[in-house]
Amino acid sequence: MPWDMVRAVPAIRRAPHEFLAGVSRRYGGTAAIPLPRTPVLVLNDPAGVRRVLVDNARGYGKATVQYGALASVTGPGLLAGDGDTWRRHRRVVQPAFHHGSLDAVAGHAVAAARSLRAEVDALPPGRPLDVLDAVSRASLEVVGRTLAAADLSGVAQRLVEAVGEALELVVGRASSPVPSSWPTPSRRALAARVAEIDAVCARILAERRARGVEEGASDVVGLMLGAGMGPREVRDELVTFVVAGHETVASSLTWTLDLLAREPSAQRRLQAELAEVLGPPGGAREPVWADLPRLRYARAVVDEALRLYPPAWVVTRRALADDVVAGVPVPAGTLVIVSTWALHRDPALWPSPGQFRPERFLDAPRRDAYVPFGAGPRQCIGRDLALVEEVFVLAALLRDRAVRPVPGRRSGVEALVSLRPRGGLRLLVEPRGTAVSTAVSTDAAVSTDAAVSTDPGEGP
Repeated sequence: MPWDMVRAVPAIRRAPHEFLAGVSRRYGGTAAIPLPRTPVLVLNDPAGVRRVLVDNARGYGKATVQYGALASVTGPGLLAGDGDTWRRHRRVVQPAFHHGSLDAVAGHAVAAARSLRAEVDALPPGRPLDVLDAVSRASLEVVGRTLAAADLSGVAQRLVEAVGEALELVVGRASSPVPSSWPTPSRRALAARVAEIDAVCARILAERRARGVEEGASDVVGLMLGAGMGPREVRDELVTFVVAGHETVASSLTWTLDLLAREPSAQRRLQAELAEVLGPPGGAREPVWADLPRLRYARAVVDEALRLYPPAWVVTRRALADDVVAGVPVPAGTLVIVSTWALHRDPALWPSPGQFRPERFLDAPRRDAYVPFGAGPRQCIGRDLALVEEVFVLAALLRDRAVRPVPGRRSGVEALVSLRPRGGLRLLVEPRGTAVSTAVSTDAAVSTDAAVSTDPGEGP
């Protein structure tokens, strides 16, 4: 087994999500990996996942390589932090994510979709849309309004770019044999990106403070300033929400549109629902908050896309004390790796797991085997916000449009902080009645097996 690990290093670097899935297929829902000094347990077992993330959540901390690497960019914010500071910050920002605030998020999402539609309309006929870039810009509008109650599309665009560049450097360093303390060019580049992030966050903070922090502010920055949090604490949470509230939503929306483009029958069913709720394509109105209960299939589409391509494709914890997980003794100090990707694609838990079948979420899916936002007290605070945003962007964009694949182009999966299409994703976005009718139709659910290819030469 130790030599197996040595031989597996190239595969781990190239496609860590597939490596973990392979471990689960070969050794079952609980598998030990022999690493020097640190016991490692890979979990793909619903009961075991619940034990670590929910029932004994306080028995596991975030002192792991994954969160340590993230913290070098985000600081000890809600994503990478732990303990009393994490609990205090979560209480401060929680009101921004209450259900009473979600109607405003729906409005922001529709406005963002309006900008996305304008971007599509500006393309020459037949020119595909760079989906990941376009959806990232749309998501940024929603994040700006939620974070600071302002249009941050100008200043925040550079923040997003700097955070993305810093995270790429962190991922690269994690797979490098060179010690992270050495003064390498990548280390100097990371320091430069972090300095730029600090400067942009300081500007956002100053602009928000200049507008005044009135009592009852509902945006994240306003809540933090009102609670007396210091500039560094605010900075860390700003960067955290860029990663957790922008990067992951943009990634998820991209995969959702890709899956719909490759499955005409699912897209037709979604369009039938949109026509029923919003009106026929020629006169369809924009969705409003009151429409949400009737957009059941749209929500199922989003849920199924999150199952197949969970942005948090891996979750790690460190055992703080001895425990027993799914009948397996777990000594204190053990690194526990929850393979969300493998859990969501386990054929013992999900019939036809590699196929895109949104209707499975119209019934009663296995919620114990579905953790795209984590679970327990550390579940992503922005879960409901992300779901509302994705449903409304999807509905507003496709109420009279359809998406179609670019012939001959496929994207593999790149497992970074979130799952991204390798090399980006391009789709044709056309008036409804054109794209779906000309796509290759099939009544069978589309298989995502081709989309998980890890050939480095694969691209759009």
